[in-house]
Amino acid sequence: TWNLFANTLKDQGLEVRFVDPADPENLRRATDARTRAYYAETLPNPKLTVFPIAEVAAIGRELGIPLIMDNTAAPILCRPIDHGAAIVVYSTTKYLGGHGTSIGGAIIDSGNFDWEKFPQRQPALNTPDPSYHGAVWVEAVKPIGPVAYIIKARATLLRDLGPAPSPFNAFLTLQGVETVTLRMERHVQNAQKVVDFLSKRSEVTRVIHPSQQTGEMRRRADAYLKGGYGALLGFELKGGLDAGRRFIDALEMFYHVANIGDARSLAIHPATTTHSQLAEDAQLASGVTPGYVRLSIGIEHIDDIIADLEKGLCAAGA
Repeated sequence: TWNLFANTLKDQGLEVRFVDPADPENLRRATDARTRAYYAETLPNPKLTVFPIAEVAAIGRELGIPLIMDNTAAPILCRPIDHGAAIVVYSTTKYLGGHGTSIGGAIIDSGNFDWEKFPQRQPALNTPDPSYHGAVWVEAVKPIGPVAYIIKARATLLRDLGPAPSPFNAFLTLQGVETVTLRMERHVQNAQKVVDFLSKRSEVTRVIHPSQQTGEMRRRADAYLKGGYGALLGFELKGGLDAGRRFIDALEMFYHVANIGDARSLAIHPATTTHSQLAEDAQLASGVTPGYVRLSIGIEHIDDIIADLEKGLCAAGA
């Protein structure tokens, strides 16, 4: 997501401003007449601090800006539309599909955002579309409600860009969606037990998980994650970079991949993989320390998960 916003969209002439959401008013301060949307992740990686959905959604409604929430890391656990989000998006590759078999995405329009109120903010929906017989989307959809955004996306962008899964991938994703509620219960239960286990280990200096946060960050976690604190977590090893390498190399059951949200448990050491191209100060700014390890806890038996982590920690501390 960061590379899409910082590089790919920039190459297309679109400016994205990155804002610290610890203070929701920072988004208001970053807004100008050309701002078209706010975009955020419910549980941003790697810090896993829950986004202030209701506060930012209220600012957006005041200024005529829709809040688009990426809820990939917290399906079932969080319901962004209930808190004011206009649009919710998912990578179905993760928890919704749940088995690492298919790449895909989903867009959900709440039907609650007034796209007409500030027409200058949304010209694509409030001016004639020459690619669709001059249709003005906010007018065309009035018989069915304020869903201009999703109808425009389907009628023109889907047509032109073609982001359509194959029938088999669609089948696999739908199969995953049928069990996502049950799987999330097990993901969350296992993750909390892993947090408790890691918190007691001498090799670990810190565990990063919403359940471990305090103050305002914990209040947000409790307010928005009604179904549990999620199955993503991070921790820092005392031994730094070398300990991180040894930990990963010693794992046998965990998969060493950059994905999340799989039925299988996944582990990665960002400093030597996903963030290795960044300078150390840039890594630290993003929340990645030399000894930081990220886990996506699966639905295996918790005893097997703990046993594998034990092997990794013993190797890291050697």
